[in-house]
Amino acid sequence: SLLKDLDQWIEQLYECKQLSENQVKTLCDKAKEILQKESNVQEVKCPVTVCGDVHGQFHDLMELFKMGGKSPDTNYLFMGDYVDRGYYSVETVSLLVCLKVRFKERVTILRGNHESRQ
Repeated sequence: SLLKDLDQWIEQLYECKQLSENQVKTLCDKAKEILQKESNVQEVKCPVTVCGDVHGQFHDLMELFKMGGKSPDTNYLFMGDYVDRGYYSVETVSLLVCLKVRFKERVTILRGNHESRQ
């Protein structure tokens, strides 16, 4: 099932291990389906942990989860700029998208100036 796959992918990504090309394609297809249904203005459940630019700094993201708690125990609002600069941009954005797809009511991701509209 997709939920079982997502849980496995999240654990794999928490270890900073990339997903396969087919897994990323499946993830992107599901994320697109979810994000297209969301309006441009999102209601966010409080309390929420607001996270600024991550810029591919995977280990900093892990520190955020260590301090704030992992989803679904904590609501998160990510403000964009998930990639660029850091060495682990692919792992970082993959994990955040996985979390969004798996816990769509608890994780909000916004598009920053480093993410393409496409």
